[in-house]
Amino acid sequence: MSDPQDSLQFFNPWIEIETTRNRLPHWQQRGAVYFVTWRLADSIPKEKQDEHFEEITLWKADHPEPRDDETEDEYHRRFSGRIDEWMDAGYGSCLLRNSGNAEVVKEALLYFESGRTAMLSFVIMPNHVHALFALNAEWTLEKMLHSWKRNSSVQINRQSGSEGTPLWQKDYFDRLIRDQKHFENCVRYIRRNPEKAKLRPGEYLLWESEITQAIE
Repeated sequence: MSDPQDSLQFFNPWIEIETTRNRLPHWQQRGAVYFVTWRLADSIPKEKQDEHFEEITLWKADHPEPRDDETEDEYHRRFSGRIDEWMDAGYGSCLLRNSGNAEVVKEALLYFESGRTAMLSFVIMPNHVHALFALNAEWTLEKMLHSWKRNSSVQINRQSGSEGTPLWQKDYFDRLIRDQKHFENCVRYIRRNPEKAKLRPGEYLLWESEITQAIE
């Protein structure tokens, strides 16, 4: 019997990469596996956010594209890692600490299961979400994120009495999964994030597929 992981498509350097941009660049390959992070609109103080993006602009000016894997890794260690630390610090309203709101996000993430996505693992933290999933080649990453955000924000804002208020930060962080080692590291990161952020049971929602449960 074949291993379900054998069907996962990791980054292929010989296949065209599609690039889209908002405030952050996003790289895509059709049908690939992604690790994506998005957060609540108030999860990071504005002064920290502005300083962060100014530093990114300066760094990119000193590291023009195309960049090799080592330089890309430096970018994510330096900038994605900093954002993760700020999110884990628990800034903002942390609306997702509420179990009802977390369930809304969970339902949104699993709504398109086996159609548009094959969800592998996710954790819903108090003010952000990490998700690891394979994306149907007929769908783009930005459309998938838009659907998740839109569907969850309508319900959460209705429940909290804040309809019309932006719930999610407009942009998101994403990484194409390069290989099996990278995949397993992302599984462990998601699983350990609540402990790293010193959260108690009930303050987060962790979901894992059979594939990721088997990874120690």
